[in-house]
Amino acid sequence: MSKKNRYFIQLSYNGTEYHGWQIQNNAKSVQQVLNEKLSIILQEEINVVGAGRTDTGVHAEFYMAHFEVIKRIEDFDLFLDKINKILQKDIAVQKIYNVDINANSRFDAVSRTYEYRITKVKNPFLINFAWYNRTNFDIDLMNKAAKILFDYTDFTSFSKTGTQVKTNNCKIYFAEWNKIGNMLIFKIKADRFLRNMVRAIVGTLIEVGLGKIKLEDFRKIIESKNRSNAGLSVPAHGLFLTEIEYPKNILTY
Repeated sequence: MSKKNRYFIQLSYNGTEYHGWQIQNNAKSVQQVLNEKLSIILQEEINVVGAGRTDTGVHAEFYMAHFEVIKRIEDFDLFLDKINKILQKDIAVQKIYNVDINANSRFDAVSRTYEYRITKVKNPFLINFAWYNRTNFDIDLMNKAAKILFDYTDFTSFSKTGTQVKTNNCKIYFAEWNKIGNMLIFKIKADRFLRNMVRAIVGTLIEVGLGKIKLEDFRKIIESKNRSNAGLSVPAHGLFLTEIEYPKNILTY
């Protein structure tokens, strides 16, 4: 059997037209499109493995995936040129790395960062990239609630029910709201995220900012480990995956 070569690719995508990252029956996904286009370029059947799922309509400014191929890719610039020419306009590959055969884009990731973006002013150019919401939120109160997240690791209350994961524990490293011009941006960084977790956290924090949930109740919601106690999930189109971190030695091979 021929020895295979493993590569990481850094890419970004506009998730508007996709039913998330992962391949699904009867629905277009980013993973499916990449498999098809990479197989054409590399003239082998390629199956990409992504750093994690993103839901329908969620965007990725920074995403990593890996794949194996028998034939070694010698010219990275030529490869990037070829793949971007045949990819749809809403997916772009920025970089490619030759990595160790055991490197894994999903399991070697040490953190992921998401941003949720809200526009306070109606803007036709942000229609698919920010949630238009004119309501006045108490940002200071929302940030006080966000700090409570650091006291916990079990986020069952913010997870989509029925998911098949071994644990609902996550380590949150950063969570903060900022106002930039007419935008409200919530940034959150953790070692891993549960399905629908960020959108559920944002929806619940907004209820805190509206005075519907008190800080002590926000804490009780987390401790309840019951999704029905938390707020509604905010719309997917305002959510962006913005960064994935790996150990320094992974991408220097």
